[in-house]
Amino acid sequence: MTPETVGPLSRLIDVMKIPPRGQEVHVEATPEECAALAQDFGLRGIQALSGDYQLKASAKGIHVTGVVKASITQVCVTTLDPFDSRLEEEVEVDFAEPSGMPAESPTDINEYEPPDEIVNGQIDLGALTAEFLALGLDPYPRKPGVDFSYQDPGDAKDSPFAALNRLKGGE
Repeated sequence: MTPETVGPLSRLIDVMKIPPRGQEVHVEATPEECAALAQDFGLRGIQALSGDYQLKASAKGIHVTGVVKASITQVCVTTLDPFDSRLEEEVEVDFAEPSGMPAESPTDINEYEPPDEIVNGQIDLGALTAEFLALGLDPYPRKPGVDFSYQDPGDAKDSPFAALNRLKGGE
């Protein structure tokens, strides 16, 4: 794993050093990492980004649970005004060695969530934090209190199409 392959936020954890009782890990993005992620995700800004995780070893690999929290600035798709919002995403992911992954998934695809890969004996909680930030982003963000109201262009008597309609003898 190299920083170029995982993105601007990387926190590698050696799976062999996770104690049998488990381990808690806190990931906090630096201002530089926040700026790079904001650019990657097309956000106006990321003021804070963190992840709190519980890691537990199992016979199959590593089970990670936790929560990703972020304070972000987005642009409203209706008004184009920037606005601040908070994001909180629950995390539950399994990691396994590539050799321990099943060759084929069960017949009901809805039952099966393949584990993420343990690479070179490590898992990257920074990349996991960035991934769950991306998953939690609203693709069409709206500033609180802004409502999209659709107006039927057929109602407008002075629209360009109304003039065309009059030329055709429709009105």
